[in-house]
Parts: sequence; C-alpha cells; structure tokens
Amino acid sequence: MGLADRDYQRETRYAAPPGHLWGAPATKWLLGLCVGIYFADMLLAGTLGISARDMPPIRREFCFAIESAFAKFRLWEFITFQFLHASIGHLLFNSIGLYFFGPMMERWWGTRRFVAFYLLCGAAGAFFFSLLTVIGVLPHGDIPLVGASAGIYGLLIGIAVIAPDARVQLLFPPVELSMRTFALALMGLAVLMIVTNWDHNAGGEAGHLGGAILGFVLVRWPWLLGKGARDRFRPLRSPAMRRRDERSSDLATTAEIDRILDKISHHGLHSLTAEERALLRSISGKHEDSSS
Repeated sequence: MGLADRDYQRETRYAAPPGHLWGAPATKWLLGLCVGIYFADMLLAGTLGISARDMPPIRREFCFAIESAFAKFRLWEFITFQFLHASIGHLLFNSIGLYFFGPMMERWWGTRRFVAFYLLCGAAGAFFFSLLTVIGVLPHGDIPLVGASAGIYGLLIGIAVIAPDARVQLLFPPVELSMRTFALALMGLAVLMIVTNWDHNAGGEAGHLGGAILGFVLVRWPWLLGKGARDRFRPLRSPAMRRRDERSSDLATTAEIDRILDKISHHGLHSLTAEERALLRSISGKHEDSSS
C-alpha cells in the first residue's frame, strides 16, 4: 500500500498529471537552470577556443570531485554539480525525468521542501559515490561527477513510495509498468552496473543509487524535512479543489447546526451531547471574532 492509498489521504489526489508544470515553479526553475547553464558553458567554451576534448570552464570549475570537495573543502560542489551536464543527450534525458517526476513531488512536498528534497538527494548521490570510491567498490581516481540524475532518482523513488500502483509507459521497450516495478528495475540495474562497471558508468550509477536511497528515507519519514502527516498531500491539490472542499465543509457544518437547533427546539438544551455543545461554542466564537 502506498501513502496515497491510506484512508486519511484518499480524498487528496493529484491535482495534475505527472509532467504537468502547473503549480510547480521550482521544477520550472530547475529545468531552466540546467538548460541555461549547459548552453552558457558551451558558448563560453567556444568563445575561449577550448577544445571539444577538454572540459568546458563552468563544468571544470563546479563539477564534483572527491579530492576538491573534501581535501580542499569545496563543499558547494555537492550542489553545483547537479546543474551541469556532459552532453546534450545527458541534458535531454535528465530534463525529461525532471519534467515528468518533478511536478508531482513538488506538489506533494510544497515548493520550499521540494527544493531541499531534490538538492539533498543530489548531494546524497555525490556522497554515496565518494563512499563507494573510498571503500574500494569503485576504482580510485579523481573522476568528476556531473548531472541531475541523483536528484531525479530521488524523485522517482519518492513517487514509487507515494503511489506505487501508478502506471508509467516506457518508450523502449514499449511496455507499461507500475511505479513500484519501474523503480525496482532501475535500482537493480544500478546495482548491476556498479558491480560489473558495465558501460563504464559505475560512478554515475552510484550517484543514482545514493539519491534514490535518501529519496526513499525522506518520503517514508517526511518529518525529517518538517512535513507533518496532516499536510502531507495538501500541496497536491489545486486551488479549485481546495475551494470545493471548503464549500463542502461549510455546507456540512450548516446542516449539522440546523440539526442541533432542531434538537434543542424539540428536546431542550440539556439534550445536547458534549460534542454538539463544543460545535456550537466554536461557531459562536467565530461569529464574535468576525464581528469584532
């Protein structure tokens, strides 16, 4: 059972489909920054006459590398590497992932917590990459790490926890999977590539796995980012849905008050229960506040 299927959350469904950027300002900014920084880096490299075999200036300065991040205490690299990409294909793949998975998680967390969640998952990817390198699972060497993938894997796993039965359609192979199955398949593939170093991208897969692990932890225990159970799904709801619920609540309260007043007229004030008396007191207090 996912979080979205629990009884106290069934009335709060997603306000827009995955990938819909309505109500997701942070996702728009993250996408814009990744695209803008990539092309600015390419333009700057061309202006400076940097060879295609060399690393462009922005990427060289702000990528994550174990030696510089820890030995030189350049801790900002845990954040900055997430906005850099190695190629147009790398950028396109991550942009698609952020477009489809970012809005849902942003509405679930709320914008500020979403940004913290996303960046922390990305930083966890760099940390996990460093850990596996230090203990010898990955080959040693000052290999730079770039890309938004770790944060995106955190989003993916977060959605798999929230709505494990949601469906995702793959382009290749052309099959439809549940989010739970899709996430488990990607995690299994990441572990396989780390162990075998297939495609020589074990470092990148370690980053994916680190982001996914923290994504699972934070969504499973959202109080770690200050999110309580009562507002867990509130960000997913559109203003129209909230207004509808408020109107429904007002109508239900009015009907309940009418019932209580009828009860008083037929059986007297002494017939009211403690809950009915408390409701009348609360409504009376609201009227006093509004008239003062």
